[in-house]
Amino acid sequence: MTSTHAFWLAGRQVTGEDTFDVTNPWDGRLVGKVGVPTDAQVEEAVAAAYAVRDEFAATPAHVRAAALDHVSKRLTERTEEIAQLISAENGKPIKWARGEVGRAVSVFRFAAEEARRFNGGDAQRLDTDAGGQGRLAFTRRFPKGVVLGIAPFNFPLNLCAHKVAPAIAAGAPIILKPAPATPLSGLILGELLAETDLPAGSWSILPVANDKMPALVQDERLPVISFTGSEKVGYAIMDSVPRKHCTLELGGNGAAVVLADYASDEDLDWAASRIATFSNYQGGQSCISVQRVIADASVYERLLPRIVAAVEAQVTGDPSDPKTDVGPLVSEDAAKRVESWVQEAVEAGATLHTGGKRDGASYAPTVLTDVPSEVTISCEEVFGPVLTVQRVDGEAEAFAAVNDSKYGLQAGVFTHDLQTAFRAHRALEVGGVVVGDVPSYRADQMPYGGVKQSGVGREGVKFAMDDYTYERVLVLTGLAL
Repeated sequence: MTSTHAFWLAGRQVTGEDTFDVTNPWDGRLVGKVGVPTDAQVEEAVAAAYAVRDEFAATPAHVRAAALDHVSKRLTERTEEIAQLISAENGKPIKWARGEVGRAVSVFRFAAEEARRFNGGDAQRLDTDAGGQGRLAFTRRFPKGVVLGIAPFNFPLNLCAHKVAPAIAAGAPIILKPAPATPLSGLILGELLAETDLPAGSWSILPVANDKMPALVQDERLPVISFTGSEKVGYAIMDSVPRKHCTLELGGNGAAVVLADYASDEDLDWAASRIATFSNYQGGQSCISVQRVIADASVYERLLPRIVAAVEAQVTGDPSDPKTDVGPLVSEDAAKRVESWVQEAVEAGATLHTGGKRDGASYAPTVLTDVPSEVTISCEEVFGPVLTVQRVDGEAEAFAAVNDSKYGLQAGVFTHDLQTAFRAHRALEVGGVVVGDVPSYRADQMPYGGVKQSGVGREGVKFAMDDYTYERVLVLTGLAL
């Protein structure tokens, strides 16, 4: 796994003049070297994508669907190999890495299905008004142009899939930039796409350095940008290109609300187990990991010790061990940042119930209560294995606490009451409400995204395809309707 990895330029594998190292955050070993595209190679990829955009938009649906089906099948066949690669470059426990490959399999399968359904067209009679007599409007969707997909490190395969698969399904050429810390999983997709009959130039996978990205973002030949990552970078991109279409899937500080009716021992055991698992999976490095627990006063005293015990039961250690639940963060710097935020909260009066210790890039699963509202960990996305628990009085106070945040990605509400579920759906300022579970649930075919500082637009194959395309109406005249 320490070979030099080429990148993919207009469907062919090439090398650059320089390389960079990809290392394992668990033990620091070299996982591989990756070629860096030159400025001329980046220009070649953009020019090729721009030149092929009309041809690719007109590619028969069965060709695009077959390519997507092929990638889905090949991901299945190479699951273990790719999972080992994800775990090595990301530090993700192998059991979660295998799950990520399984999700990417589904994303490409969903995209193949949507490619076959896409652009059937909607007909609308216009003779509902006298001026429209004999006229019929027929509406179809067409690609806005080349997509620039920018993927993060935390799901290095599946979030690349969420850029690439919808673009291919919609007939939009795509240039994918994988995260510098974890480019190898994205480059694997190139191997599989190269086995298909997609037009040359319709896709490139370029591990471009971050400091080279402003020029790509500004390029007028790339009218659509799909970015997953930090709030700061996402909105800087949008502000720099106000006339482009930007889909931004940004941060969150996911809240799990446990209401008074969720009170049996079985209920609280389930809630604590789910909260503990999904505040720590991926090392807490998920936009919808549980960061905040908001518990009704009537269940708080029984729930808190269950959460602490369930968090302490999380197995930490070597991500290659199938028993490991929590591996390292992506880097030691990331762990140091989490450490400083927890220390700030404790010094300000928060109570530390478990965790709070760092070992290199690893940070122990941590539970805090009595956290002051003004400290960083209360205001920002921690992106680490840290959980805060607070007590509230009643549903209204609980929902207000969820909304007391600049973020609004997803929320989980533990309740058995259907009316409460619908009130939560109406009241909570988030992109998704999950009832009876944590906010960390995501089905890859559903619309996924946030409000407020959590972004704009939606992922999920069909919904991303809508973002990558626009409606164009055809009016037919002189028809006997």
